Amino acid sequence: MTGVAQYRHRPEWTAEQRQTAPMSSATSTHTLIFDVVRRIPRGHVATYGQVARLAGFPRHARLVGYALHALPEGNDVPWHRVVNAQGRISPRSDLMGREDLQRLMLEDEGVRFSRDGVLSLARYQWQPLPTEGSP
Repeated sequence: MTGVAQYRHRPEWTAEQRQTAPMSSATSTHTLIFDVVRRIPRGHVATYGQVARLAGFPRHARLVGYALHALPEGNDVPWHRVVNAQGRISPRSDLMGREDLQRLMLEDEGVRFSRDGVLSLARYQWQPLPTEGSP
């Protein structure tokens, strides 16, 4: 990590210090979020709030949604591994069927859903090691 992202995400800083550190643009914020999402292992998921917290933005789950929505085509970020706090796939506003695609991609990785479309966070939620907590 280099530049502004490195400055903003110093491991020795508290979450409050990270939040008030200068950022050059939303792109830098998105980069921190994408770095966390890239670490979610195949066959596991993380919640929007969990990703936000690990990226240094506690209580900013919506920011994760905005960042993932802004992903360019052909990226390497496993966006499909991020679900809501209820273990559901969040509906999208673009009506492009990405909810179905997300479910298929997760099922292909071995994640199973109930008849109601809920996955077990107790079973599939990524639990990073303490040393993995910061990008």
